[in-house]
Amino acid sequence: MSKAVEDLLALMDLERIEVNIFRGNSPADSWQRVFGGQVIGQALVAACRTVEGRNAHSLHAYFLRPGDPKIPILFEVDRIRDGKSFTTRRVVAIQHGQAIFSMSVSFQVDEGGYEHQIDMPKVPQPEDLPTEAERRLALADKVPEPMRHWFSRERPIELRPVDQRDILNPTPREPVQHVWVRATGPLPDSIALQQVVLAYASDMTLLDTCLLPHGVNWFSQAVQMASLDHAMWFHQPFRCDEWLLYIQDSPSSSHARGFNRGAIYTREGLLVASVAQEGLIRRQG
Repeated sequence: MSKAVEDLLALMDLERIEVNIFRGNSPADSWQRVFGGQVIGQALVAACRTVEGRNAHSLHAYFLRPGDPKIPILFEVDRIRDGKSFTTRRVVAIQHGQAIFSMSVSFQVDEGGYEHQIDMPKVPQPEDLPTEAERRLALADKVPEPMRHWFSRERPIELRPVDQRDILNPTPREPVQHVWVRATGPLPDSIALQQVVLAYASDMTLLDTCLLPHGVNWFSQAVQMASLDHAMWFHQPFRCDEWLLYIQDSPSSSHARGFNRGAIYTREGLLVASVAQEGLIRRQG
């Protein structure tokens, strides 16, 4: 297991400090504010630790305030309902005495029913694309100095974009991107943990999609970016340490907000999760 994956699993291993209260930390090298995927993943861990015998099938989250990476985050779980088929939990993340994030999670017993899915598009396989290490090495000397260490550090999730582009000099293009994604080392077999890692990874590139038509990105000084909400649905079991294809598009942006959608497939073409997110994309200057 890679050191970065070990660190990610440790990050998601919350400390229980009361029956429904958990404490999580942020990496020492967090850049400016807490990464949204981290809070989603940790909140999902907190919810899962209050449920037995059922797997999460959906989550709906709101980012309320920027997270402070210098202090722990408290996660309070409200056991809203335990039904015969479904269980509902609400998780609130707290720092400095204020809620910074809230999320509802629904769990379901395993049951069968009607099945269908939209087919996965045909794209190059991850082995036919440059590795993330190769792409970052080529850009390392060009990245602004304040971001260089953060940009070049070892990561628990590898991304291999199908659509290669110059991230330092973006030009307007269609708001669609396809990215292969996987953990950089083996993960435990737990379904809940696979979902937690995918929830973490799902926030890594999605918001960027709504900026593609405008020729700006998170390196640019022309835009202020922040996730506003995040929703996710789990359709089938999967492994996050095997390649998954993340199809992303942005149907609309307006009023300083960008809306993004995602569909996540195994390389065999099984649709395992869907994602939706709206983010702040406020013009600067």
